[in-house]
Amino acid sequence: MNTALSWIKAYVPDLDVTAQEYTDAMTLSGSTGEGYTCLDKNLEKIVVGQIEKIERHPDADKLIICQVNIGSETIQIVTGAPNVKEGDMVPVVLDGGKVAGGQDGGPLPEDCLKIKKGKLRGIESNGMMCSIEELGSSRDMYPLAPESGIYILPEDTEVGADAVEVLGLHDVVFEYEITSNRVDCYSVVGLAREAAATFRKDFYPPVVKATGNDEDINDYLQVEVLNTELCPRYCARMVKNIRLAPSPEWMQRRLAASGIRPINNIVDITNYVMEEYGQPMHAFDYDLLAGHKIVVKTANDGDEFQTLDGQIRKLDSSVLMINDGEKEVGIAGIMGGENSKITDDVKTMVFEAACFDGTNIRLSAKKIGLRTDASGKFEKGLDPNNAEEAVNRACQLIEELGAGEVVGGMIDIYPEKREPVRVKFDADKINNLLGTSISAEDMKAYFRKIDLGFDEETQEVIAPTFRQDIHRMADLAEEVARFFGYDNIPTTLPSGEATTGKLSYKLRIEDIARSVAEFSGFSQSMTYSFESPKVFDKLLLPADSRLRQTVTILNPLGEDFSIMRTSPLNGLLTSLSTNYNRRNKDVRLYELANIYLPKALPLTELPDERMQFALGMYGDGDFFTMKGVVEELFDKLGMTKRIHYNPDCSRPYLHPGRKADIVYEGVVLGYLGEIHPDVADNYKIGERTYVAVLDMPNVIPFADFGRKYTGIAKYPATTRDISMVVPKNILVGQIEDIIAQRGGKILESFKLFDIYEGSQIKEGFKSVAYSITFRAKDHTLTDDEVGAAMKKILNGLQGMGIELRA
Repeated sequence: MNTALSWIKAYVPDLDVTAQEYTDAMTLSGSTGEGYTCLDKNLEKIVVGQIEKIERHPDADKLIICQVNIGSETIQIVTGAPNVKEGDMVPVVLDGGKVAGGQDGGPLPEDCLKIKKGKLRGIESNGMMCSIEELGSSRDMYPLAPESGIYILPEDTEVGADAVEVLGLHDVVFEYEITSNRVDCYSVVGLAREAAATFRKDFYPPVVKATGNDEDINDYLQVEVLNTELCPRYCARMVKNIRLAPSPEWMQRRLAASGIRPINNIVDITNYVMEEYGQPMHAFDYDLLAGHKIVVKTANDGDEFQTLDGQIRKLDSSVLMINDGEKEVGIAGIMGGENSKITDDVKTMVFEAACFDGTNIRLSAKKIGLRTDASGKFEKGLDPNNAEEAVNRACQLIEELGAGEVVGGMIDIYPEKREPVRVKFDADKINNLLGTSISAEDMKAYFRKIDLGFDEETQEVIAPTFRQDIHRMADLAEEVARFFGYDNIPTTLPSGEATTGKLSYKLRIEDIARSVAEFSGFSQSMTYSFESPKVFDKLLLPADSRLRQTVTILNPLGEDFSIMRTSPLNGLLTSLSTNYNRRNKDVRLYELANIYLPKALPLTELPDERMQFALGMYGDGDFFTMKGVVEELFDKLGMTKRIHYNPDCSRPYLHPGRKADIVYEGVVLGYLGEIHPDVADNYKIGERTYVAVLDMPNVIPFADFGRKYTGIAKYPATTRDISMVVPKNILVGQIEDIIAQRGGKILESFKLFDIYEGSQIKEGFKSVAYSITFRAKDHTLTDDEVGAAMKKILNGLQGMGIELRA
C-alpha cells in the first residue's frame, strides 16, 4: 500500500518527522515500511515566474525569448515550448538549480539535471521553465499538464513563491507491507491512527456529517440480500442531479500518490473513500437498474457476464453477484458490469458499500481470473461496521464538491451485527510474558492511543470490530510491546523450572546426521519438494511402483513442479549432474529431505511426511566408502548391534550387482548402492555415482544416547586368525553372523583382512580370512576357553559348506 505523508498529516497535523524517522518508527511499531520516494528529490531553486514579454528568436524559428518576472527580478529565458503566452504563471528553475531530468515525456527520479546560465543560438538564457516531467512528476498526478510543453500554474499563483510547494511536491510517498491480520491498516485512517500512537500525537479522524435532503431512498430503491452468509452487510445511498467534473487537485494528487489514476469527481470519490477507509465502494447508474431494485445472490452455473473492462467472465454457483430486477449488474466485491456503468450521461446513481465474505471473494477472483484493488481488500475480511461510515463519507464529499444532491436515508441490510471483542486484562501476566515492568496505567494509555476501550468494572479491554486481530492476552501483550518499544524490552532468560533449552530428540539426531556427513566431506544441498512426474521414468520406476502414487498440487507453477516428491533421489542426482557438467571432479552432497507419501488416493487425509537422509557422491570413493559413512552415523547414534546388508533389494534405479537394503534388527532403514548406468545416463553423469538413503522415522527409535563407561581392559586379549575356502554365493555378512552368534561372551571383535579369488582356489569358491579377538573382563583366558569358542565358530561355518584352508 502506498500513501503520501501529506495525507497522513491531514489526520495527524502535529506530525513533524523526516521520511527516514517515520519509516523506522512505523516499522518498529508494526507497520513495516518497505521504502519511500521523496517527490521533491533533485528539485532545487525552483520558483513561480510570470511571463511578461515574448519575442521571436532572431536565429531559430522554433525558439522564443521570454522575459520572466520571478519576484525579485526579471530574467531572460530562451525556450522552445509551444504552449506559453504572455501573462502565464510557470515554474522556473534558476541558475544553479536542479530539476529531475525528465525527458521524452517520462520522469527519471534517480537522475537530475543542473541548470546553468548559458546561450542558445547566441541569446543569453538565465534559467529554464519546467514541464511536469522535469519536476519529477507525471500527468497521472497532474492531469491538466500538457503532453508536451511547460506546466502552466493557476493565474492567482504568487510570483516568486516556491513552485515546488505550490505544486504540492514537498511530500513523501511511503510504501508499506501490511500483514493480512491488520485489515484496518489497509486504509489511510488506520495508518494515521498508528502514526499518531507511534509518535504520541493527537489523532483527528475525518468528521462525517449528516447528509441528504428530505426525501427517503426507500421510495426510490429496493435492496434484497438472499445470501447473508456471503454478504453480512449491504449499505446503499442515492445521489441525484449528478454533475460530473474533474475532482479537486488535492484529491487527484492523493489518489495519484496511492497509484490510482484520477478520472472524474464521482469515480474519484469512490476510490478516495476506498483508500481513506479501506472500504471499497461501487456506483451504479440508477436509471439502468431494471425495476429500480438490487438483489444480492449467487450466479447460476454456466452464466456469463461482461465486466467493466469489456471481458466476458464465466461464472458458477459459488460466485456472488449483484443483480437488478432482471439481470446481473456486478460481480460482488470484484468489478461492476458494463451494463450499469457510470457514463457522462448519468443523472442519478446508487452508492454501494457492502461487506462480503473474504474467502469467497478470493476464490471467486481466482475462478474468473480477475483481481482488483477492491477484491484485494475484501479478501482480507473487512469490518462490516465500517461500511456505514464509508458510504456516509462518500455522500459528504459529494455535497462538499457539489457533485450532486444526496437523497435522504440509507438502506442497510445488516441482520447480525458484529460486536466488539472483550479480552481480560492482567498487567502482571503481560509483564511476565514480555519480561518488563510496565505499569497498568501506561498499558491502558497505549490502548487508548489506538482506540481500544477499557471496562474498569470488569477489567476487560474492548477491541473495536476493526481490530480483528485481538482475541487473547498475547494480542494485548503485542500491543503493549509495540508502543513501549521492542528495543526497550530488556534481554532476560525464560522463567520456569529450567532456563536452558535444548534440541528435541528428533532434531538432535538430524544434527548428528549433518555432522557425520560434513565430517565425511559432504556438502549440504537443498532441493525443491515439488517435482515433475517425468522423474519416475528417469529413475526407471515400474508403472505399478508405490512411488508413482503422489500428492498432486492443485495450482502448480508448471508441470515440472506439479507433484510432491516421493523420493529424494531426483533432487540429489540433479545437483550431482549440475556439478558434473560444470567439471567438478569429486563431489559429495547430502540432504535432509522430506518426502510425501499419500495414505490413500484420492486424498482423504494429510500424507505421510517422512524425513529422508540422502547422500550422493561421485569421483573419489566407492560403495564401501558410502557404507562406511552409514556405519559411522549408526555408531554416533549408539546403534551398536550388527547391521545387515541385503543385496536382494528391489530398487530399479540401483546397479543390479552393487546395491543393498540396510537392515537393523529386522527393520529396513534404507538402502545404498551404485546408481544404475541407465539412470546415470538419464541425469548425464559420466562417472560411477553412489547413493545412500536412510528413512529417519525408522532410524530414530533405534537411536540411543545412553553411554556406559566400561574402563580400560585389565586382562590381555587372545587373537586367532582363520583362513577359509568359501562358496562364492555366501556373503561375508553371513560369516560374521556365525562368528558373532557363536563367539560367546569372551568374543571382543573380529575383522576381515583378506579376500582372494584366483587359480589357487577351486572354481566357484573364494578365500576369506578373519582375525578374531577374545578377552575376558575378569581373568586371563586359557587356551581351552579360546579353543572351545573357536570350535563352536568352526562348526557353524562348516555347516554352511565352508572349509578351513590348509
